[in-house]
Amino acid sequence: MKTILKIVLYLAILAVVGIGALLAYVKFALPDVDKAQDLKVELTPERIARGSYLANHVTVCMDCHSTRDFSKFSGPVVEGTLGKGGDRFDETMGFPGVYYSKNITPAGLSGYTDGELYRVITTGVTKEGRAMFPVMPYPYYSKMDPEDIKSIIAYLRSLPSIESEVPESKSNFPMNFILNTIPRNADPQKVPSKSDKVAYGSYLANAAGCIECHTQVDKGQIIKELQFSGGREFQTPDGNIIRTSNITPDEETGIGKWTEQEFIRKFKSYADSGYVLPSVAPGEFNTFMPWTMYAGMNTDDLSAIYAYLRTIPPRKNLVTKFSKAGVN
Repeated sequence: MKTILKIVLYLAILAVVGIGALLAYVKFALPDVDKAQDLKVELTPERIARGSYLANHVTVCMDCHSTRDFSKFSGPVVEGTLGKGGDRFDETMGFPGVYYSKNITPAGLSGYTDGELYRVITTGVTKEGRAMFPVMPYPYYSKMDPEDIKSIIAYLRSLPSIESEVPESKSNFPMNFILNTIPRNADPQKVPSKSDKVAYGSYLANAAGCIECHTQVDKGQIIKELQFSGGREFQTPDGNIIRTSNITPDEETGIGKWTEQEFIRKFKSYADSGYVLPSVAPGEFNTFMPWTMYAGMNTDDLSAIYAYLRTIPPRKNLVTKFSKAGVN
């Protein structure tokens, strides 16, 4: 009997030591991505213009890295806050912790080389070797054309510098360990030819992170079986619940009956010079969808995204887009 107890005790000790070693490895040896490359991005007018288009109208970096005014429909960016960071993502939005967007103006990026900045955008690993939670959608940016990433870097370097204090992000257990296992080396793809409309649209939809908001999540990670079918919940500061739309080509609950012209018109209506964003009082319907940003995407690019979305398997999911605080 004593021998059996000793064996059990030894096995328990081995298990504890093994688990401890595994956790130590995950915490201190990971993330394991390549070192930042020796890179210097030229700040040419062409690069800055391309980067501005991407960061403001496709990848919409400025959406999360600026202050948005949710007293107006769709929360337009507050003038003078472009890139200052500080946007909060927490448990009320389904995240396993509290995460803040960084200051990406020159004031916040002054300590980063272009190579380090390229690495953090495409792998989520900071210059100090820390892993970022993928609310920063680096898994999508990792698949972008390196020239597009360089253009975004050039644009960020050209922004007016804003000094701001941003709190440190913190993951809950066990995400504080799991987080280090997420980053991978970038898998860059060239921008497809515009003549291959579906492939080009797929590239843009990936860069725009459409799947991220339009798919329900579990512990902050999208549920692949529900891709693009909407229903992801976001809580507004006043406690209301907003749910994203089904953008699969399902004819009853998605955009299956939308024509290409209707799809494009929906975006471009927010770019009309005569359109004024309506005020939204607390308790009224609003949206996190940055319509005014995506409205700046050119028509050919919107057309390509539409063509790509038409190829997605239709998924039936009737979404209740808005619930007032305290009402299911």
